Amino acid sequence: MAGQYFGTDGIRGRANKFPMTAEVAMRVGMAAGLSFQRGNHRHRVVLGKDTRLSGYMIENAMVAGLCAAGMDVFLLGPIPTPAVAMLVRSLRADIGVMISASHNPYYDNGIKLFGPDGYKLSDEIEERIEGMLDKDIELALADSDGLGRAKRVDGVHDRYIEFAKRTLPRSMSLSGLRIVVDCANGASYKVAPEALWELGAEVVAINVEPNGFNINKECGSTHPAGLQKKVHEVRADIGIALDGDADRVVIVDENGAIVDGDQIMALIAESWHQSGRLAGGGVVSTVMSNLGLERFLGDMKLQLHRTKVGDRYVVEHMRAHGLNVGGEQSGHIVLSDFSTTGDGLVSALQVLACIKRQNRPVSELSKKFEPVPQLLKNVRISGGKPLEEAPVKAAIEEGRNRLGKSGRLVIRPSGTEPLIRVMAEGDDPQLVEAVVNDIVGILQETRSAA
Repeated sequence: MAGQYFGTDGIRGRANKFPMTAEVAMRVGMAAGLSFQRGNHRHRVVLGKDTRLSGYMIENAMVAGLCAAGMDVFLLGPIPTPAVAMLVRSLRADIGVMISASHNPYYDNGIKLFGPDGYKLSDEIEERIEGMLDKDIELALADSDGLGRAKRVDGVHDRYIEFAKRTLPRSMSLSGLRIVVDCANGASYKVAPEALWELGAEVVAINVEPNGFNINKECGSTHPAGLQKKVHEVRADIGIALDGDADRVVIVDENGAIVDGDQIMALIAESWHQSGRLAGGGVVSTVMSNLGLERFLGDMKLQLHRTKVGDRYVVEHMRAHGLNVGGEQSGHIVLSDFSTTGDGLVSALQVLACIKRQNRPVSELSKKFEPVPQLLKNVRISGGKPLEEAPVKAAIEEGRNRLGKSGRLVIRPSGTEPLIRVMAEGDDPQLVEAVVNDIVGILQETRSAA
C-alpha cells in the first residue's frame, strides 16, 4: 500500500515538508490515539525517536495529538526501533510510536506505528488511520477532563540491553572477541556498545556522537567503508554496522569484507536448522534477496518464501506460516523467537553466538553461498506512472524473456523515495547488466518525455 501519507514503512518524507510536518504529525497522533483505545483504562503510548534534529518537532507534535486523544505518553527519548516494539508489550501500552527515517539522511524523518502486540500495523489499520487524517477528527477527541499526560521514562535503555542479552544462552560470554560497532550516530549509540561490553567483548565504538545532523552520514549499515577501515586498524574479529534506528545490520568480517543480510540469514538459518530450532521448514525474505540464498536453502531441503519489499510484509508471512527466521538483503533480520520487528543488535548477537560455538573466524562462517550476479539501479522520477507506459512494459517483458528461468527481474517503485528500482540477477553477469541498462534507458526516456 502506498497512500497519500503511508508508504511501505509508515509515513516518511522531508522534515517540515508535507507529509512530514508538525500538523500532520499531530493529526496522526490524534488518529492513532483514537484508533487504539480499548476499554475504560488509562490508555498509554510509548514514543521513541532517533537522533535527527527534526525529532524534537515531530515528537512534540505527536505528543499534542496523542494527549488530545486521551492517551498518556511515555517518552523514551533516543532508542532503537526494536526497543520501542519490545517496550509496547513490556509496559502494556496500547500503541508504540517510533520517530525515525531509518537509514535516510538527517533531513528526512518518519513515523512508524506499532500495535499493542508490538507488530507494525497492517495495511488495513493504516488505511483506517489515513482515512481519519483529512476529516473533522477534532469532534471525536477527549473532553477537557480526559486529556492525556506526558512524561519521560527512565531505565528504558537498561530494559532493552537486558532483553538483548537474554537472547543469548546465559552461559555464553563474548570474552576474547574484539568488536567494532558502528552506531551510525543514531538511536543505538548508547545501548549497542553497552550491551556488547556487558557480554564480555572488547568494544571499539565508532559514530556514537550524534549532533542532529550526522545520523547515517557516511557511516552505519549503508556506508560501511569507515567500519571496514576501523576493523583493519584495530585488528578486530568482527565489525557490526547498524543504521539510524538500529533495525538493520551489516556485518564486516575480520578481513574487512561485507556480509549482507542474505548471508546473515543463511548463517542463522543453517545454525538453527542444525540445532532443531528453525521453524516452518524455511526462511522468509523479499523479492530482492539473491537467488544464491534460495539455492543454498534448497540444498538443505529448506524453502525460501518471498514477499514484496518491506520488513512488515516479511513478518506478516512469518506469522501466517509459522516461520521464525526472515529478513531482507539490506540487513533487516527478523527473529520472531525474540522480536516482532527487525533488530540489528539481536541479529548481530546471533552471528556472534555462531562464532563462539564454532570457534571459527567470521570470514569462514559467513560465506554460505556464492551470490548470483545481481545488479540494482535506481531511476529518479518526478511524478506520473512510468511503469504503466507501453514502452516500459515492453522493455520489462523483453528483459524477463532474455533472462529466462535461470534469472530474475524485479522492477518496483521505492516506498520511501521517488525512485524506480530496477534489479536483475542471473548466472550471466553481462546479460544481467544489459537487461538492467536497457530498462533503465527506457525509463529515463519516458521520464524525459513526460
